[in-house]
Amino acid sequence: MDQTTIRRLSDEATQLLMNKAGTVSSRRGGWMMIATILIEAWDLYALSFVLVFIKTEYHPSAFELGWLTAGVQGGALLGAVLGGVVADRLGRKRVFILTMVLFIVLAIAQGFSQNVWDLIILRILIGIPLGSDISNGYAYIMESMSKGARDRMGSRWQGMFGLGEVLSIVVITIMYVAGTDHAILWRVALAIGAVPAFILLLARLDLPETPLSLIHQGRFTKAKEVSLRLFDEPLDMLPNEDVKLLRPKVGDFLQVIWADRTKRRATIFAWISNACQGAEFTAFGFYLPVILVTAGVGVASNANMTGTNIVTAAIYVLATISGFLAPVMIHRTGHRGVAMWGFGLAFVGLVVGAFALGAKVEWLIVLGAAVLMWGHYWDASNGMTIASMVAPARFKATASGFGYVFVKAASFFGAFVFPFMTTAWGPVGATLAVSVLSLIGFLSAKFILPEVYNYVESEEVRAEVTD
Repeated sequence: MDQTTIRRLSDEATQLLMNKAGTVSSRRGGWMMIATILIEAWDLYALSFVLVFIKTEYHPSAFELGWLTAGVQGGALLGAVLGGVVADRLGRKRVFILTMVLFIVLAIAQGFSQNVWDLIILRILIGIPLGSDISNGYAYIMESMSKGARDRMGSRWQGMFGLGEVLSIVVITIMYVAGTDHAILWRVALAIGAVPAFILLLARLDLPETPLSLIHQGRFTKAKEVSLRLFDEPLDMLPNEDVKLLRPKVGDFLQVIWADRTKRRATIFAWISNACQGAEFTAFGFYLPVILVTAGVGVASNANMTGTNIVTAAIYVLATISGFLAPVMIHRTGHRGVAMWGFGLAFVGLVVGAFALGAKVEWLIVLGAAVLMWGHYWDASNGMTIASMVAPARFKATASGFGYVFVKAASFFGAFVFPFMTTAWGPVGATLAVSVLSLIGFLSAKFILPEVYNYVESEEVRAEVTD
C-alpha cells in the first residue's frame, strides 16, 4: 500500500475516533489520568503547610527557601518537555508507568533528607516525573475519550488539585493536633504521597495504549484491538498489518499549530493562561498558610496554628467545589466564559486581599483569599485542555508538555520571587503586582481565545511511510 493511501486511511481513522462516543473503559482511563493531579497537589501543597516546620529545623536562607518552594516547579518544567516528546515517540503507557514508579521512590526519599540541600535536590527531581505524567496524561485523555467528555475531564484538574490540598491539610492537621513531633510531621507529610501514587500505579497497569498513538506509530494491528475496547470501533479502513512511519519533529508541531488560525490563537491563549494562573497562584495561594499566620488569622494566643489550618482548609474546600463546577461552567459558557469569569474573580480577590493586608482586617483577608481561590480554580481549569485538544494526535503529548511548561515556569518564578517581592514591596505591593497577571489572563480570554468547546482537531498528516 502506497504512502498516500496510508496517510488518507490514518486521517480517516483519526477523525472517526475523535467523533465517536467513548465506552466505560475510556472514561475509566480518563479518571486514572486526571487522578495524577491529586498526587501532585498532595506533594506540592503539603510542603506549603509544613514549610514553617522545615524552616525551624533547617533555617534556610532566602535563596534556599526560594529553591525549596520552587524546586518541584523547576523539575516539572523539564519533565513536561521531556515527557511530552518521549510519550509521542514511545507511547503513553510506558511513560505513565515509569513516572509513577519514579515519584514513589522520590517521595519516600524526601522523608529521609539530612539537610536543606538534600531536600532541595529531591524536590527538583520529584518534579520531573510529575511534569512528565501531566503532559502524557492530558494526551491520554484527549485521545481516549469522546467529544465533550474530554473537555470536561481535562477541566477537572483544578477540582482534583483542591481535593489533594484538602486531604493534605486534614492529614497534617490531625498529626499536628495529635502532638506529632514537628521534625517527624513534615517528613511523614511529604513521604506519605507515595501511598496514593502506589495505588494509582496498580490501577493503571491494565490501561491500554491509546488507539491514536498506536495509529501514528504505524501499529495498526494493536490500534484496532484497543479501538474496540475504548470506542467499540473496529477501524476496518486500516490494513491488518503494521507499517513504519517517520517520527514527527518538534519543529513540525510548531509549524502545524502556526499554520491554522484557530489552533494558533487557542494555543497562544493556553500558554498565556497557563503562565498567568501558575504565577497567580504560587505567588499568593501557595504562601497562603504563611500569609494567614503572619497576619494572625486563626493563630491562638499560645501560638497554636490549628485555627489557621482550619481556615485554610475551609478556603480550599470552597476552591475544590469551584474546581468541580468548572466543567459545568464550561458546558454552559464555553471555554472563553469560564476563563473570563475565573480571571476576573481572581483579580478582584487579589485587590481585596491587598487592601485587607494593608488595613489588617482579618475577615477581609479571608474573604479576598476565598474569592481568589474560587476564580483561580475556574481560570486554571482549561488551559491544559485547550493546548492538548487543538493539537494533532501525533503531537498531543508534545503540545501538553509545551503547555505545562508555561504553568511550571510561571509557578517556579512566582514561588521563587514572591518572598523577595514581599521583602522589597511589602505584602500589599506584592499582592497588587500579582493581580496584574489575573488582569492579563482576563484580557487574553476576551480578545485572543476563539471558542473551542467540543472542538475536533482536523489535519492532513504529513508522515512518511517506509516498507
